Amino acid sequence: MTTIAADAATIAKCFPDHRPSPATMAIFGAGGDLTKRLIVPALYNLVRGGKLPEGFAIIGIDHNDTTTEEWCQSLTEMMQAFARAAGRERQGGAIDQQAWSWLTRRMHYMRGDFTQPETYRQLGELLTDQTGHQGGTANALFYLAVGDRFFGPVIDQLGRAGLVQQSDNAWRRVVIEKPFGHDLASAEALNAQILKVLSEDQIYRIDHFLGKETVQNILVLRFANGMFEPLWNRDHIDHVEITAAETLGVEGRGRFYEKTGALRDMVPNHLFQLLAMIGMEPPISFDADAVRAKKTELLQAIHPISPADAVRGQYGAGLVLGKEVGDYRHEPDVAPNSGTETYVALKLGIDNWRWARVPFYLRTGKCLSARTTEIAVQFRQAPYALFRDTPVDRLPANILTLRIQPDEGLSLSFSAKRPGAEIEIDGVEMDFAYRDYFAPLASVGYETLIYDCLIGDATLFQRADTVEAAWCAVQGLLNAWASAPADDFPNYAAGSAGPAAADRLLARNGHAWLPIASLSTPAPASYSG
Repeated sequence: MTTIAADAATIAKCFPDHRPSPATMAIFGAGGDLTKRLIVPALYNLVRGGKLPEGFAIIGIDHNDTTTEEWCQSLTEMMQAFARAAGRERQGGAIDQQAWSWLTRRMHYMRGDFTQPETYRQLGELLTDQTGHQGGTANALFYLAVGDRFFGPVIDQLGRAGLVQQSDNAWRRVVIEKPFGHDLASAEALNAQILKVLSEDQIYRIDHFLGKETVQNILVLRFANGMFEPLWNRDHIDHVEITAAETLGVEGRGRFYEKTGALRDMVPNHLFQLLAMIGMEPPISFDADAVRAKKTELLQAIHPISPADAVRGQYGAGLVLGKEVGDYRHEPDVAPNSGTETYVALKLGIDNWRWARVPFYLRTGKCLSARTTEIAVQFRQAPYALFRDTPVDRLPANILTLRIQPDEGLSLSFSAKRPGAEIEIDGVEMDFAYRDYFAPLASVGYETLIYDCLIGDATLFQRADTVEAAWCAVQGLLNAWASAPADDFPNYAAGSAGPAAADRLLARNGHAWLPIASLSTPAPASYSG
């Protein structure tokens, strides 16, 4: 078997053993970075895994005056650059020409203005033309890879043109990227607007965090292993830390970030999705609505966040991975006196029987000391009575750490006796790394999500009530921060672990953050006792 064929076989094993029905995928924003860097590479990986139907087609829609051939050529150059940059030894730094050719033969570019009815009339004609290639079906997936200001207008136009009407031989679905609203009011308004045109089962609000294997593995870890779920409650868990740290700054996106900030950008979507999967009650099945209902219940149970339980920060100049980095206020398109936060840390309480009085600590920030996304579940300490007459004055903490990225896996730290005549206890660790058990899978994180859209599985996508529950949980804090701008920015150096106030937030409860650079390595000196 060739290496490419072997890779394809590995990919195929990771998806259900069936293909989606024939369909056309219409991508609004075909010339944008999201399409080039994530959507098309994900489709390419699905082709290599043999998971797209023969009757599959792509229609790219954008305002650029280009041709189908030129569009395909720009995508080819991007894919070749990705292959070279990745240095994939198994492929010799080249893309799989057979798979790529299969995909490009099914691509068509259409120039159009997202706000004009004529664009949708032409799109309707192209979709009709595809029906003959799809065995008489007219399935269509509309992917909105556009700025959020276009979400409502595009869906309105699709509705007026009759392009989202479903029938026995045609399903119609719409994928919406984040940000889904900028606060509770805008999220409610957007939901109301699109639900006038679409039914909830046609809407796929996408969060690429949920496409990561280790995020999906949280549910398997909890509900498929009898050793964890009996301990998954306030009687056995002391506190939970969720960290999403980045080493990058705003990377030329100052105009976007100035209006957004770390809280809006990361908390109601990425971090709350991790929180929901860690804290949700067991669903009665893995049916999409059963899972999403439990997630929504968890988010609705978040206690209102007091400003006293929140820390915001903005990075100043410093060293990140040995490289000098300027402060946020000197980034392009950033105000010289900007009050936008690039870091946020929160202490959350969950008002339900399982989690009452268990603090959940969330943090995310840019230009930190390491890039990592991890969840650390710290269990309660064992009683010390048995060891009162020994030199042991405290026991190392028991921590279950789930590594989401970049080193996917999990570890469990616990106590063990050191060899010797005396009773000396030390912390040890059991570790599971995905790379040690499973063949590596070429992935940009969107493959599973796009595949699920095509087969109609909405489990990993947010419902309207889930989105609104997340915004509701942070709206009070957004209001408080808007009325009382920070007066100490910048308050952490680039390349550090964040502002000192974040450490004090946990110290009030006798807790401490695990080190960002080595979250999975126990550090007894910083644990509560």
